[in-house]
Amino acid sequence: MKREYYSDSIANFLTTDRHAILGELVSNSEFAVENTQRDAWQFQIDSLKKLLVGQSGTIYLEYSIPRMGKRVDVLLLIGNAIFVVEFKVGDTQYWSGALNQVTDYALDLKNFHDASHDRFVVPILVSTKAPAVPVLIESTPRRDGLISTIKSNGSNFAAIIQDVHTFVDSAETGERTQIVSAEWEDGQYLPTPTIIEAAMALYNGHSVAEISRSDASGAELHRTTDAISTVIENAKSGHYKAICFVTGVPGAGKTLIGLNIATRHLDDESNTYSVFLSGNGPLVQILQEALARDKVAREKATGRRITKSAARSEVKTFIQNVHHYRDEYLKDSRAPADHVALFDEAQRAWDLQQTSKFMRQKKNQPNFNQSEPEFLISCIERHKDWGVIVCLVGGGQEINTGEAGIAEWAEALNRSFPDWHIHISDRLTDSEYGAGEVLSKLKSRRNVHYNSGLHLSVSMRSFRAENVSRLVKEVLDLDTINANRTLDSVREQYPIVLTRDLSKAKEWLRQQARGSERYGIVVSSQANRLRPLAIDVRMQPNPIHWFLADSGDVRSSYYLEDVATEFDIQGLELDWACVTWDADFRHADVLPLLKLEICQW
Repeated sequence: MKREYYSDSIANFLTTDRHAILGELVSNSEFAVENTQRDAWQFQIDSLKKLLVGQSGTIYLEYSIPRMGKRVDVLLLIGNAIFVVEFKVGDTQYWSGALNQVTDYALDLKNFHDASHDRFVVPILVSTKAPAVPVLIESTPRRDGLISTIKSNGSNFAAIIQDVHTFVDSAETGERTQIVSAEWEDGQYLPTPTIIEAAMALYNGHSVAEISRSDASGAELHRTTDAISTVIENAKSGHYKAICFVTGVPGAGKTLIGLNIATRHLDDESNTYSVFLSGNGPLVQILQEALARDKVAREKATGRRITKSAARSEVKTFIQNVHHYRDEYLKDSRAPADHVALFDEAQRAWDLQQTSKFMRQKKNQPNFNQSEPEFLISCIERHKDWGVIVCLVGGGQEINTGEAGIAEWAEALNRSFPDWHIHISDRLTDSEYGAGEVLSKLKSRRNVHYNSGLHLSVSMRSFRAENVSRLVKEVLDLDTINANRTLDSVREQYPIVLTRDLSKAKEWLRQQARGSERYGIVVSSQANRLRPLAIDVRMQPNPIHWFLADSGDVRSSYYLEDVATEFDIQGLELDWACVTWDADFRHADVLPLLKLEICQW
């Protein structure tokens, strides 16, 4: 599959008629091309025909970065370097947002395109009306072959290419052989998008194949998606209700599976309309806001206008807080609009005691006698024809009081829903899911199916983090010998430092981050004695501002003032984190555990 709208040798590009190149861009565009876009392409073509005279290599126009749902204006393979070029036609300054944008494109290639891993990648911002500025060719602090972003108005473009090659030829590390375009194009794209990036890409029509890895983890995503889709289609055609339980190792992509299924059925006129539900409040708020902002921006780019409130309303029908969904159908006895409900972190649904207590105290329902799983199943049961529930299950992750674990879902099915078809991951019997005993009671039921395709066994997490989970376990187990070995193996790709000086930690984060890579301070929720360092875990940040605002917003994680606890960040990602502990993380046999006692006055 071609990733670009146009590609050719630079020699052919220079001799091809400008209208033919423009026509190829327009014909390959996935969307209607507005006049502003057509004019921008024409300007770029004309400019590049002047700037690339005397150069040899390959040119790609509108090269896809599917993980980000974006396209690079121009990508050049010249000599032994990859040039990522973003044009800002008419801009009189080198705006920070544009600099971050082109840096992010270059980072994506460096990190996720295997043929670019060891190559020098050079991001260049061309602001056509900006003044010329001095050019310094240097590596970023990681020294992994990514060159610091270069600012140009185009007048010195040829000189920049020459200076880059001089720098690369003198570099001590990195691949310096000539790039063969055919070999580079055959490189695998192995992305690990953040959950926010994945949600935006899927919501905007990209397939999971475009934003997932092409290795074993990507193959598993397709297999599990197909298994769930088969359950949905069979329930629909057979006019029955079904539930399936999907399991997976940490980082395997369970949430991505749920979003993928939900985005396949966004048409509210279809009877396969679906909803993605999560009890993770910060995650839901952030995804809803990110999708709404992205929709407004995309509509604006095509000349259409939509208010953010309208965009939010549209998004909220697709991603909802499970507790809001529950409250809505507590008031409304009709069947939900959706036939398919996907529950993320289903093991965290409330048990009977917690649900009854909440209903009694908060909803004035003194006689409510259902657990949250039983009530949620009963909502889909209201459909006269068919319905499907997909439970996305994490093992050993019930972290709050009253979270029932997956066993309560099975108990509810046994108690109240004898006719439902049940599709179970064959790994749900593992001890970490705590459902073995109750699952044995399902054996006497008809229509219970165990399916290995409902388990995700391969983590999708970044290539830089493959052994970090093992390191954490070894540290917690006080296995110093193996922890040192593991640390040595990950240190180059996954820098880890230790300090007691918070100011040094903040400065280190700022130095490491490139482009719009997000960094922030993450603190144990029990760290109550860090207030002398201006860290107060009682002051909860607004998750939308903390995770989505840019580096110029004092409420964002970038400012390193507001901190997030494990409850604020579950299911979300930071590129660089300062993980901060109080006296709740220490060797118990070395220092006595202290109990904080409040004096009575």
